[in-house]
Amino acid sequence: MDATTTDAYIDDFARFIEAAPSSYHAVAEVARRLDEAGFSPLDETDEWQATIEGAGPVASDRRYVVRDGAIIAWLQPAGATATTPFRILGSHTDSPAFKLKPKPTISNRGWLQAGVEVYGGPLLNSWLDRELELAGRLVTRDGREHLVRTGPYLRIPQLAIHLDRDVNTGLVLDKQRHLTPVFGVGHAGDLLAHLAHLAGVAAWDVAGYDLLTADTQAPARFGQDGELFAAGRMDNLSSVYAGLVALIAAAARGASDAPAASDAPPASGAASHISVLAAFDHEELGSESRSGASGPFLDDVLTRVGAGLGAASTERLRAYAASWCLSADAGHAIHPNYPERHDPVNAPIAGGGPLLKINANQRYATDAFGAALWARACEKAGVSYQEFVSNNAVPCGSTIGPLTATRLGIRTVDVGVPLLSMHSARELCHVNDPVALSAAVGAFFAGA
Repeated sequence: MDATTTDAYIDDFARFIEAAPSSYHAVAEVARRLDEAGFSPLDETDEWQATIEGAGPVASDRRYVVRDGAIIAWLQPAGATATTPFRILGSHTDSPAFKLKPKPTISNRGWLQAGVEVYGGPLLNSWLDRELELAGRLVTRDGREHLVRTGPYLRIPQLAIHLDRDVNTGLVLDKQRHLTPVFGVGHAGDLLAHLAHLAGVAAWDVAGYDLLTADTQAPARFGQDGELFAAGRMDNLSSVYAGLVALIAAAARGASDAPAASDAPPASGAASHISVLAAFDHEELGSESRSGASGPFLDDVLTRVGAGLGAASTERLRAYAASWCLSADAGHAIHPNYPERHDPVNAPIAGGGPLLKINANQRYATDAFGAALWARACEKAGVSYQEFVSNNAVPCGSTIGPLTATRLGIRTVDVGVPLLSMHSARELCHVNDPVALSAAVGAFFAGA
């Protein structure tokens, strides 16, 4: 991997992570970068005018639409028709954390604390003794959304070893009693008022909020030759950013107009596919929401894009049958201290390239055709890849891949960056792997 390319990618990836402490901030940052690249927003409540009346080739188009903490963007090349298939990079914007409860300010034994509940499946101990921020959205009584973040404001303090001599033989954390962060002392404090002030609204006008914790320590390179990278929320901002970079690059060079190398040339004037970045929310909770992968968001958008191309229901199904989805989500590198938790033969290493994730029980959606597609994309991008399967005695997680395949019938393959410390407040990867993932996604969008 070229060092200059890697340095530039990782530096900007770090900036992206810092701009995205919540799913709502991640979507705002993706939208900001898409705006700069010439993409235009659409509102779901508006009529999306067809570029032409009826079916047939249309002009090139770059659009995106936001639904809460999710965003879908697409690059529709000149020549797209009612049966033009889609190439989708699926990812998610949320990460495990702690979410602010109603009546969030607690006065306890002279301390001011924030009432929170666990969001997803964080490694609880990794969140102790870190300076945390609250980030997300406030919604005022008029229905307007206001993004807000506090910067360093909270901390979940550990109990000193002098008060628990057995802590190093087994730490047990009660999710209600032991994970309430402190943010001040005394009896006078109003966390919601502080958040409203930061957002520039009156506290009495705040009718609802979705606010989560995020670690405020900056992303950092370290280790031999700076080859390791640590940051929060790489599961799954690594995939969101990889897809965003690849889509913007495809828009810049018109890559989606190129015919797929493995397919017959498209008809004269036709396009090979429409490139799509889909970044969903609530994957860490199971994806069952209006902005999650189990919800209707992707189908809604693809249906409306197809309608703009004059697609009837049968033509839309034809487009889906020829479409592909890369479900990109972080995976596991082999842990040197716990090798017995991994498959003894398929043991991906940090720096060995992005993962092809395989599971016999369809916890990942990869099949033989998907494996072949991924091999072509990585070969075209000039990067290596590694297979990941779970140890048979260790239950496997899942991704949005099987959900998308089930909902839409689009052939799907699961991939991602290998990490250590997944679901920690601060995760770890090799700097080459996120760069290689984005390069392979770029080749996928280019028709590999």
